[in-house]
Amino acid sequence: EPAPVAAAAVEEEEVYEEEEEWTKKPVKVDDGKKVLATPDPRPHLNVVFIGHVDAGKSTTCGNILYLSGCVDERTIEKYQKEAKDRNRDSWFLAYIMDTSEEEKAKGKTVEVGRAHFETPNRRFTVLDAPGHKSYVPNMISGASQADVGVLIISARKGEFETGFERGGQTREHALLAKTLGVEKILIAINKMDDPSVEWKQERYDVIKNKLSPFLKQCGFKDDQIIFIAMSGLTGDNIKERLNCPEWVPGDPLLTILDKIETPSRKNDAPLRIPMMEGFKDMGATLAIGKVEQGTVKPGMKVMIMPIGHKATVLGVCINEEDMQYACCGENVTLRMSGITDEQLGKGYVMTEVKDPVRVVTKFKAQLHVIELPDERPVLTSGYKAVIHISTAVEECEILKLYESISMGKDKKKEANPRFCRENSVLTCSISLARSCAVDIFSGVQNLGRFTLRDEGRTIAIGKIIELPKELSKEEELARKAGSGKK
Repeated sequence: EPAPVAAAAVEEEEVYEEEEEWTKKPVKVDDGKKVLATPDPRPHLNVVFIGHVDAGKSTTCGNILYLSGCVDERTIEKYQKEAKDRNRDSWFLAYIMDTSEEEKAKGKTVEVGRAHFETPNRRFTVLDAPGHKSYVPNMISGASQADVGVLIISARKGEFETGFERGGQTREHALLAKTLGVEKILIAINKMDDPSVEWKQERYDVIKNKLSPFLKQCGFKDDQIIFIAMSGLTGDNIKERLNCPEWVPGDPLLTILDKIETPSRKNDAPLRIPMMEGFKDMGATLAIGKVEQGTVKPGMKVMIMPIGHKATVLGVCINEEDMQYACCGENVTLRMSGITDEQLGKGYVMTEVKDPVRVVTKFKAQLHVIELPDERPVLTSGYKAVIHISTAVEECEILKLYESISMGKDKKKEANPRFCRENSVLTCSISLARSCAVDIFSGVQNLGRFTLRDEGRTIAIGKIIELPKELSKEEELARKAGSGKK
């Protein structure tokens, strides 16, 4: 655990033009009035709720917050009245997460909703991701910060089938969850209380048997998958079993989350915070992101990559409370100096000055080709798509195909293939339209994992296995001089 920061003086090595006078004072942690808190020692996990549109994600999230005491009775009564006025009686719990008027009117989540709840041994941030097809890019940015995924499946007759068919969001979301680094996935079979289901074990078994092979194909192992039957609306099997029949296996949802293993975290390694956004608030410049590696403290000198801009962290906030430091896994809001909010854009990465993250325009990757558009049924060199790496979104092109293995029965391997079809694993090189801050998968996993999308669908998921060789300073100068002559 890092030692409390005592009057971390900000050295004056750099002169920042945009810096205002007050930011040049030494950053003190204890100014006599305010002693900064230390973060809660319980591990913090981000849980993303994903699944097909209308599977009951927002309602389940709302009920979790209600049952864990994060929402009071009066607020619930207000939402009940509001839902009744809209003739949508069963939506009142969803309003806890879907707070905007557009979301309430349509009953669809658009942005990734955020809320916090606690269990005896863990702290959680709920990310309620949109299920609707048009909002998949929003869902990707939410899930890229998640440690645990809860895939909500509707057991109602016809609804599971729609979500699971080709084109349904259940398949795409499960795939994205795996790529985006969700270590454990809970399959919550929801709406078991529906008149078309009535808590029948046969329905639960049918869904479980259809989903299991597909989840394995996505790359989840048996010990990473947990099935649970529940009702998000009535709260059965969320905190307590309540009206669950005898046959329902395992613990309620909150008990499972409380016991879940936390991913291994490197608090002493060089700092890495992929930026979600930067903005101005009452004159202060703020940066929002999740600490993927290392520890961030007030007074720290940082560099924003790929732009290479240096700045200073003035304050570290977790859930709007100033902290002495924040370790791996925390969602943080940082007060910054020496930088503008535009320079803290989504997709940039905050790193240590001494050991910054690599910035590249191409890399070698291994990817699993899932489905290709009908109009382009094969993947060849020159194939253009959109790549999502952590919070960054860039245009990219497949450069060279090194090896492909078809995932069919024959597991056919081919070196230097001319093209590659869906359902195969491909090793290739990819070039990016603009330089991007990345890492190899065995380094910071979240900066080494990506998703390829084309024509509004996810076509492949992959990981970066090799970055170009770093040039020495002399080679870099020679290269620049050479490009200048041209």
